[in-house]
Amino acid sequence: MSKNNDFFDQVYQVVKLIPKGRVTSYGSIAQYLGAGRSARIVGYAMNSAHTLADVPAHRVVNRNGLLTGKMHFGTPDTMQQRLEAEGIRIEDDQIQNFKKVFWDPKEELL
Repeated sequence: MSKNNDFFDQVYQVVKLIPKGRVTSYGSIAQYLGAGRSARIVGYAMNSAHTLADVPAHRVVNRNGLLTGKMHFGTPDTMQQRLEAEGIRIEDDQIQNFKKVFWDPKEELL
């Protein structure tokens, strides 16, 4: 197994722990995994995860709460619809009350 596959699997394990109604960022996952400068690699992992039913990729957004990965879902609205179904408010691809719904794995997964 390649180093990327191992890292992707680690990313998926963290993403599976994000509670419904909460979101995290690519960078926060990278920092939690000890790869602080690898937010982009986490993004690549998320791009590959959208077809994995057990990985809630819709809960991973950019550091400002923007739905930057929305184009990797079935339709441009799928990511927003999934988040709204969990009670998260979104306007213009921006999560409202981002700090309130933000889930930081470094704090939550001690």
